[in-house]
Amino acid sequence: MKREDGKYAFASHFDPATGFYCRTGVLDENGHDTGVDPFMAEFPELLDIGVMGHCAHGLSGECARAGIQCYQSGATVHQDNMALDDFRWIVDQSRGRVFQFALGGRGDPELHSDFEEMLAYSRDNGIVPNLTTSGFLLDGKRAALIAKYCGAAAVSWYRTEHTLRAIDLLLQAGVRTNIHFLLGGDTVDEAIGLLQGDGLPQGVNRVVFLLFKPVGQGRQDNVLVPDDSRVATFFRLMDTDRGLRIAGFDSCSVPAIINHTSVIDRNAFDTCEGARFSAYITPDMKLLPCSFDQEMRWAFDLRAGGASIAEGWESPGFEDFRSRLRDACPHCAQRSLCMGGCPIRPEIVLCKNRHEYRACRESA
Repeated sequence: MKREDGKYAFASHFDPATGFYCRTGVLDENGHDTGVDPFMAEFPELLDIGVMGHCAHGLSGECARAGIQCYQSGATVHQDNMALDDFRWIVDQSRGRVFQFALGGRGDPELHSDFEEMLAYSRDNGIVPNLTTSGFLLDGKRAALIAKYCGAAAVSWYRTEHTLRAIDLLLQAGVRTNIHFLLGGDTVDEAIGLLQGDGLPQGVNRVVFLLFKPVGQGRQDNVLVPDDSRVATFFRLMDTDRGLRIAGFDSCSVPAIINHTSVIDRNAFDTCEGARFSAYITPDMKLLPCSFDQEMRWAFDLRAGGASIAEGWESPGFEDFRSRLRDACPHCAQRSLCMGGCPIRPEIVLCKNRHEYRACRESA
């Protein structure tokens, strides 16, 4: 699948069979790649959709026992799940513009009462759905639906029997299966061990490390900091054969990748894509640059009269979010790769220069 962005002059390529995605640099008037990365797209190419408003897993107490600090406060917040008509409305606006949906929210998306209908409607309209699950109540029937419709699935690494059972169910169903590992102060030693040893279930495609953010029930004292020696140890393992073969990371980790790796091709990753190439939609139809904006600082209400996803994408709130990426760390030689990292929680940015820049600005 190829899409051309007429407003920002670049082309995107996506293979729905393998999940391979790339985009060109900005194209000149003759269609030649200038080598300059586009800053944003005219419409999000990926939508993270919070179809779940509440979490059976969190309310059961399993999350707390597994040490999970839910950023969506699944153990305390109970909201209605997204209505099927609302989901279809999102698909109808996204047809021919969005490559992928990431289904999630405050709970496991396969437990939504309209799960199969959502998957089928996405695929029927040329959009590949993917999802993340705890696997808490995953069964063979739901695993088969994921295999039929989804490009891939990720299982959150809760270190429990149901985690391993869910991974096995998905693999047996033929699903490309990743592990999502939350990387924070209390788990970085375990992460180092996984990259150095053989502690992963056989058949898993990748273990994707997601940087911990102090949002929702997340504790501030679990945030990794740049001068923690374990940060350098962990990210340098990304340069090893095993690290390159089994590991992936979210865009929140890009500052650390820049500072601590040398083998990874700088053209192979991008920094925060919030409000640039992706967005999040809450169960009650608020459009956000990123799901971690739990305070709704940049929210756009899609239920407002006549509102559309395109209108939200061009809203003042989204432009303010983008301006923080445009303006961060203006004198840093790496700013085109990093853009200062996370605008929502700057304290998670694993870059000493970024923290020094913030301190300078805050004291001015």
